[in-house]
Amino acid sequence: MTTRLKTPENFQPQVSEEEWALRVDLAAAFRLVALYGWDDLIFTHLSVRVPGPEHHFLINPYNLMFEEIDASSLLKIDVDGQPVMESPFFANPAGFTIHSAIHMAREDAHAVMHLHTPYGQAVSAMAEGLLPHTQTAMIAKHNVAYHEYEGIATDLDERERLVADIGDKHAMILRNHGTLTVGETVSDAFIRMYFLERACETQVHMLAAGRDNLHTPPEGVEQKVAAQTAPQAIGMASRALAWPALLRKLDRIDDSFRR
Repeated sequence: MTTRLKTPENFQPQVSEEEWALRVDLAAAFRLVALYGWDDLIFTHLSVRVPGPEHHFLINPYNLMFEEIDASSLLKIDVDGQPVMESPFFANPAGFTIHSAIHMAREDAHAVMHLHTPYGQAVSAMAEGLLPHTQTAMIAKHNVAYHEYEGIATDLDERERLVADIGDKHAMILRNHGTLTVGETVSDAFIRMYFLERACETQVHMLAAGRDNLHTPPEGVEQKVAAQTAPQAIGMASRALAWPALLRKLDRIDDSFRR
């Protein structure tokens, strides 16, 4: 017999249509992370900023598996980590530190995603970081920053260094830790994470075969791919094409993320 933690009843009428749409998209992202095997029990986090001057944002409850999360169970917290709506759940302190830093500093970072996948962690521990030896890596690499490991991210002082390191990039490899992406929409952040994680997975497999016979792309190709995959292009592909298809996929499997 399976059980499901109880989420607030009749939650949708309590929030604006715009916020509810964001909740549905973020809940979908959690389900997709679980579907692709990128989750780490309950220990990573995705967030999206709620419109308004307060910089409130939605984040996952600390005690829910990603496959359980729905639109109603998401927490709304302020930049001090305090809940702004009643909820039976609570937030991950490390998630608050990382996500509040990016949301507070970057007006364009409406959505922030952070993962601890084995492949992302493996590349985060490689001295050279992400290598430009595959098309997927070249799509991601030009937009990737790096942040040095400082321990589990519960120290609020780390926020200023996170912000300084990511700069104006849309992805970051957290050394010895994992991966992070940002976007103007949940879909943008998710598609960037897809490319980054796929690039990391491919790199681990590629290096397992040895370095001696790696083929380095011709000079100038990496820069060409960077121009072809500017933020505007990623945004158009994610919002108009990939994200609607992913939502249809989830609806076929289990549409309970929408409640």
